[in-house]
Amino acid sequence: MEKYLTLVDLLRDRANSEPDKTAYTWLRDGKTEAGFLTYQQVDRRAREIAAFLQSLSVREKPVLLLYPPGLELIPGFFGCLSAGAIAISASPPGPNQSTSRIGAIASDSQAEVVLTTQSILPYLKARFAESPDLAKIQLVATDGLISSESGNPHPVTANTLACLAYTSGSTGTPKGIMLGHGNILENLAGLQERVQFTPESKLISWMPFDHNSGIVGGILVPLYNNFPAILMSPLDFMGNPLSWLEIMSRYRGTFSLAPNFAYNLVCSYATPEYLANLDLSSWDVALWGSEPVRADIVERFFTTFSQCGLRREAFTSSYGLSEVVSLATVTLKNEGPIACNLEKKALEQNRAVLVSEPSEQTKQILGSGRALPNQDIRIVNPQTLTSCRSDEIGEIWISSPCVARGYWNRPEATEGAFEGKLADTGDGPFLRTGDLGFFLNGELFITGRLKEMIIIRGRNHYPQDIEKTVEKSHPALQPNSSAAFSIDVDNEEKLVAIAEIQENHLPQLDGDGVTQSIREAVSGEHSIQAYQVVLLKPGTIPKSPTGKILRSSCREAFLNGSFNPLT
Repeated sequence: MEKYLTLVDLLRDRANSEPDKTAYTWLRDGKTEAGFLTYQQVDRRAREIAAFLQSLSVREKPVLLLYPPGLELIPGFFGCLSAGAIAISASPPGPNQSTSRIGAIASDSQAEVVLTTQSILPYLKARFAESPDLAKIQLVATDGLISSESGNPHPVTANTLACLAYTSGSTGTPKGIMLGHGNILENLAGLQERVQFTPESKLISWMPFDHNSGIVGGILVPLYNNFPAILMSPLDFMGNPLSWLEIMSRYRGTFSLAPNFAYNLVCSYATPEYLANLDLSSWDVALWGSEPVRADIVERFFTTFSQCGLRREAFTSSYGLSEVVSLATVTLKNEGPIACNLEKKALEQNRAVLVSEPSEQTKQILGSGRALPNQDIRIVNPQTLTSCRSDEIGEIWISSPCVARGYWNRPEATEGAFEGKLADTGDGPFLRTGDLGFFLNGELFITGRLKEMIIIRGRNHYPQDIEKTVEKSHPALQPNSSAAFSIDVDNEEKLVAIAEIQENHLPQLDGDGVTQSIREAVSGEHSIQAYQVVLLKPGTIPKSPTGKILRSSCREAFLNGSFNPLT
């Protein structure tokens, strides 16, 4: 494959070599084809947007992209890159949402221009008028630009900043991760080498464009590997989860990606009649984008849909974070899930002790794949900053051309996260991920997150393990909608568990009974007592755009009394 220096070069090559090839198709309501973009159309419209942006002197300056679900973001994104600007993709605030996140991003980045569409321009103007800081920003509807001029791309290099990927803000003000063209292209090349896409591949995606999984997985991976993408809104997926698989079946999709909760969610809706009309035999890369991947959900998904032709070998696990663009590890194509059984007591001491047969004293975890090419991944003791032994669990450190340059205008945070050096060898710099894991035969296994570890009476407890126990303790509890964290009570760490109740169980909710079930399950499974259990309505627990529980935000809301408990 040709070596590209920038994403602008990549788009230009596609537009020149196959101008009329349909690159992106948009489905309205997860059903009806409502829009198309060829390579040439993306390039031409990106040039027009770039010409306008160049008149605003935004070279090397951040530009906010606030597009509703649809295809308009794609030329807007490339228009920024072609103008030499720095793209920031975010989600427009909903009618019942505050503008605080957009305000925080705008304040941190100092963006002076927002790109959007005519359909929501009046709405954004009204919402921005509510904030003195946002009111100063210029709003531009790119689908309303009338230009006879098709600007030339501004000269950019592999080292030019392409975008800022803002963190979820779960631990304070969101930080902008600085990703250059070279970082992104290196990640795309590494993923291709491991997964082996072809021009006959076909992506089906509902992942949101305000997250790297949507930008990289939904837009750039198909472009880089020259295959079509069928895209739909995440809102349409949530409204009808089965539409995702219906589209996979109808369009003979070969590649799709989603977090744990989505794979679990579709299983709950699949009826025998629905399964009888579904064909998933073409799906050969089912990428799971959450870490750690839950073995029980994997088993449920493939058991449910195996009758539809879905092969277990299609399972493709991964480990990724925005600081390395997208993915750092991925399962080799057709390798399928790799599992190991670990001794629970050893896990509490950060040791990985393998056990041949599963039992109540073991925990099964699935691997997250192998390192992409040119990734140097180490397992490091976070206290001593020395390399761990092979049987030790430690913090995951990464050095590679994919690693971002740091956080925008945050030198101290950048030094703390991106400049790790090993005390015993002096090797570095490394990105300190804050995630915990170990390697086994070249496969990375994720066990938890360093800052979220619950330590009670000297024993380590992974919050996702407790959350899994909570969710299974009573049928009224919502899947993937619980959070476990610790708080300090009189200088002692105590466990708090919060959980959402399913909508259909609210009218006749026995809150005391559900609470008691949670307490008994947590005590029996983990030998700890829940200090407090909080039951909430559906949709209350803070989550990232990809459905990941934001435990720090949950902890903060609990301490601030922001939650409205049901009982």
